[in-house]
Amino acid sequence: MNEQELIVNKNRINSTPPIITTENLCRDFNTGGEVVHALKNVNIEIEPEKLTVLRGRSGSGKSTLINLLGGLDIPTKGKIFFKDKEISNMSNSKKEKLRKKSFGFIFQSIAIISVMSAYENVEFGLRIAGFDTKLRKVRAEESLTLVGLGKRMHHRAHELSGGEQQRVAIARAIAHRPEVIFADEPTAELDTHMGLQVVKLFKTLVEKEGLTVDFP
Repeated sequence: MNEQELIVNKNRINSTPPIITTENLCRDFNTGGEVVHALKNVNIEIEPEKLTVLRGRSGSGKSTLINLLGGLDIPTKGKIFFKDKEISNMSNSKKEKLRKKSFGFIFQSIAIISVMSAYENVEFGLRIAGFDTKLRKVRAEESLTLVGLGKRMHHRAHELSGGEQQRVAIARAIAHRPEVIFADEPTAELDTHMGLQVVKLFKTLVEKEGLTVDFP
């Protein structure tokens, strides 16, 4: 993906500074002795409290960009800034702290634990993040209620529909109150109806919770 191929919603309606910016971002991969330029000189600005959609043809580097912005990968060249602080040169431990505090992730594959209930899946994520017992309970219940699963939070994951399972994944991603949600093709495994419901939920989270959501 180069900067001409990247289409991103970045129409400014006020002077609020961007929450994420990149400068000449490049990511190369060596495959069988051949260098593949997945990203080439990408410059973007992502506004806070907005739903930002990254568009491009299949294989154009959208997932690679999401991984870089979220601190899951390291650019070959270029810089990434979060709230005007460069994160592309951070140590792994600092990136981990940043992800735990400020970022949430939702992936194409619905990675929830099938033998656990919806509540247990969300609570388990908070436990790993170091939240105490009382706060884990409050955050898990609030997040599941917010995504419309308040009455089904104690159902096992395998008892939920695909759309409901993705809502559990979203609840888990927002439970620690991140500033930015990175969603990598979160509707890819859902039918059209369920996919639209997930997109509507993202819009609600942006409008009511002030989250920034970025997804291809």
